[in-house]
This record gives sequence, structure tokens and C-alpha cells, in this order.
Amino acid sequence: MKINLKKDQLLEKLQLASHFTSNKLSTSQALQNILLKATDNKLHIYSTNLNTYFHTKIPLKEDMKFQVLVDPKKIIEFLSLIASGPVILEVKEKQVTITSEKSKGNFPVSVTVDFPLPPEITEKGQKLDSSFLVKNLPLLLFTASRDESRAILTGINFLNSGNELLLVATDGFRLSLVKEKATQNIPSMIIPAEFLDEVMKNLKGEKEVVFTYSDKEKLVKFVVGDNEFYSRLIEGDFPPFEKVLLTESKTQVTLDKAEFLRNTKLISIFAHEFSNVVICDFKKDGLSIKPKKEANDENSSFQEITIEGDDQKVAFNFRYLLDILNHIEEKNVLVSILRPDAPVAFKLEKNPKFLHIIMPVRIQE
Repeated sequence: MKINLKKDQLLEKLQLASHFTSNKLSTSQALQNILLKATDNKLHIYSTNLNTYFHTKIPLKEDMKFQVLVDPKKIIEFLSLIASGPVILEVKEKQVTITSEKSKGNFPVSVTVDFPLPPEITEKGQKLDSSFLVKNLPLLLFTASRDESRAILTGINFLNSGNELLLVATDGFRLSLVKEKATQNIPSMIIPAEFLDEVMKNLKGEKEVVFTYSDKEKLVKFVVGDNEFYSRLIEGDFPPFEKVLLTESKTQVTLDKAEFLRNTKLISIFAHEFSNVVICDFKKDGLSIKPKKEANDENSSFQEITIEGDDQKVAFNFRYLLDILNHIEEKNVLVSILRPDAPVAFKLEKNPKFLHIIMPVRIQE
């Protein structure tokens, strides 16, 4: 059975599907592979690690039926090295052959009997403006934890309070929060941040996505063009993040973001060997940034700021400062400080719906 395909289209689909395979050697071979299934003039491509599922399809001129499991790694590598243009995919009993004008590659296939397809969702989906995700997710994803031992912190917490939808992410040392009007019927749930990152990367050119929530399966589904993304929800109680939200402050600072980013990068050069800690000294005459005290005290940067209230000296892990500064696009950053050992709030002039909190580092002067 031979199928005529476009090399670039096949490569793109296989690369995307490979992001949802399992990389754990202890899992079954099926979860490390990709399912190719031809039916009804379409080539369906499936992959899963049991927590997330992916499905896409390529229209075919030929009407044929087959399904095989393939290891995507060598096929992707092969396709990435051959010239763009048409390729022929030939499915045989024990192998798949891909042929271009001057190149041919043979790849073994596996038995497909154990491959788990995405769960069937009976709930009705709803259309979401893709700008909702494109605008908000970059302000949240970098804050979520990567530590799988604390699974609850690896997700984005969607909290529907009636008229308002809160989106929260935290790794225990910092927190990002976005408030939106609850114009869509999005329920309270925790979606893995890594999964949402994959969805967001594929929103280019798409004005809307179809979102489906299944309470029965504890699953969400996003349809983006021809691609379908499924994810199990993270179950459990999200930490009571309200405790770290500032209700008062003694110092309000307005500073230039680009200059603050550049100065933090400069001092980070000297702070690597000292627990990644930098000292930010906010005073009426400006902000000076230095490495932790045991580092060379002569290494410093300075910038002018607008400050209201008390002078404050706060220590931060510079990586957290760089993360937030690299993910915002506004010219100015607003910093609210209560005291050196209390959570510090970072806000935006043009986006009052966003709030970022960083826990300071306690140091001895």
C-alpha cells in the first residue's frame, strides 16, 4: 500500500506527535511509538503517554486501510535530511518504507493491538478566542514548577468564581496571577502547564480553538485546526495562594524594565557563585544592584527610579527576576514592597489584571 504525501507536512505532524510519546524506558513500547492509521481517505496520527493524547490527520487521495506502530525518532531524522517535495510512504507487513526522488528509508513496525486511543468525550465543546491563551499563558507558564514530585504545582489553576476567572501558577517561590472576566464557561480545574505550552505553540494563524471539558473523564481537549490535544487534569487541592497576595505596602517603585533587565544580567555574572542572590537597594536617589554580601562589594549597577514611601533593601534569586522581566513587554514595571522578608509584587501599568509575586531571599546583613 503506497501513499503520496508532502514531506514537510508529514515531518511537521510526526514532530508534533512525538512530543506526546513517553520517554520513560519502563513504559510499554506502544507509548514510545506513534500510531499511523489510514481510513476514509485520511491518514490519522496518534500518540500518547496516557496523561496526554494527540491526534491529527492528513487528507489522502488514496482510499486504503491499515494501522501500524512506528518509532518516530529515525523517521523524523530521515525526513529532516531529505529535500522538500513529494514522498511515497509504503506500508508492508514488517516495515514502512519512505521514498523521495533520490533517497529511501526502511523503518520497522510494531504490533498495534495495545495502543490506547484518546478517550471518547461526549460533552459539547465551545469556541475560545485564541488570543485568550496567547495573551495570558506566557505570563503564567514560566512560573509553574517542573518538579513532578509536587504534581499540583506543575499545573495552571483555573478558578471560576462566577463573574471572574482567575488563572494562577506557582512553584512555591513565586506566583503569577491573571484575572479575566468569566465570559466563557470555563470551570475550575488544574491543567498541566507543559501541556498548555504545547497547545500555545500551535496557535499561530488560528483565530479560535474548540475547548471541551469532560467532568466524567477528568479531561480537557483543545482542537487547533486539524490537531487535537487531550490532557488529564491534575487532581488535588491547589495551595492557598491568597496568603501571599499583598494587602498593603510601604514602598511603591516605578522603573524602566529594559534597564532593570540589563542591570540584573550584569550583576548575575558575579552572583552565580553566591547562591544566585542579588541585593536590590531601592532608595530615593535610585536603585543599586549588587551580588550577595560575601561577593565582591565593588560589583554593582545603578539606575534611576521613581519611588514613593520607605527605602527598602531586598534580596532576590536573580533567575526569578530575569524570568519575569523576559516575559513582559511593557516599558515600565511597578514594584510593591512591604518589608525585606515579605512577598514582593510586580505589576504592569497597562495590564492591571496581571500580578507576579516573588518571595525574597532572607540574608544576614
